[in-house]
Amino acid sequence: MTGTGTLSRNPAGSFNFEPPAPGRALYLEPSPKRVRVIVGGETIVDSRRPFLLQEGGAQPTYYFALDDARADVLEPTDHHTHCPKKGDASYYTIRVGERLVENGAWYYPDPLPEAAFLTGLVAFYFDRMDTWLEEDEEIVGHPRDPYHRLDVIPTSRHIRISRDGELLAASRGAIALFESNLPARWYLPADDVVAALEPSSTHTICPYKGEASYWSVRLSDGSVVKDVVWFYPAPRAEVGAIRDRLCFFNERLDVELDGELQERPASPWARAGR
Repeated sequence: MTGTGTLSRNPAGSFNFEPPAPGRALYLEPSPKRVRVIVGGETIVDSRRPFLLQEGGAQPTYYFALDDARADVLEPTDHHTHCPKKGDASYYTIRVGERLVENGAWYYPDPLPEAAFLTGLVAFYFDRMDTWLEEDEEIVGHPRDPYHRLDVIPTSRHIRISRDGELLAASRGAIALFESNLPARWYLPADDVVAALEPSSTHTICPYKGEASYWSVRLSDGSVVKDVVWFYPAPRAEVGAIRDRLCFFNERLDVELDGELQERPASPWARAGR
């Protein structure tokens, strides 16, 4: 649904049928995971039958049957919004003791015919809840897409990274990370980086890899390219091979693979390809 995925706004492949217009696709499916939502120290949703909505151009969203949410903490409001794909949404404010999340949950009382499967379901703003659990593991950023894949593979390809002709790194010992619908990423040993790195206070969250920290690069002319390198000091176990390796933004630099200059990809998010 994102990047260059099958039902994203910019699909990379071709179909033998007429798919929904880019960004218009909706796909709702049941999830086998137990999902809990915690606010103010209390569980307000505990579902063993959640649904995951895949929506063209958006990250996945959990929807729940109303009786899987605590009715005593949901207060109807007069707030409404319109979605051209789903219809008119109504909202609940969540009140748990003194903790108040205004308009923190929404539902579609009368969804459009093409989204009729949302009838009787409620969703919660991911980043406004305190904690989300899949089984007993906390998830961060957004719900993980069950069709999202990461392949972490050692490569001996000669990787050269530069900026306006100035060499920043060169390596034959990278870890290649191929992530669904996103540009390939090249994680280099720190010893293969010749750029002058300066620490950054920037941190970002990836639900699939963990929390990334950043470096800026100071060029020989004294200028600084901010937050152009990232690394994972404590990545998720599935991608442990990239721990502490340095990755440069393909979108903002020149990357050569075995002597061939690569076209700069369009960034799927402003600062979140990671």
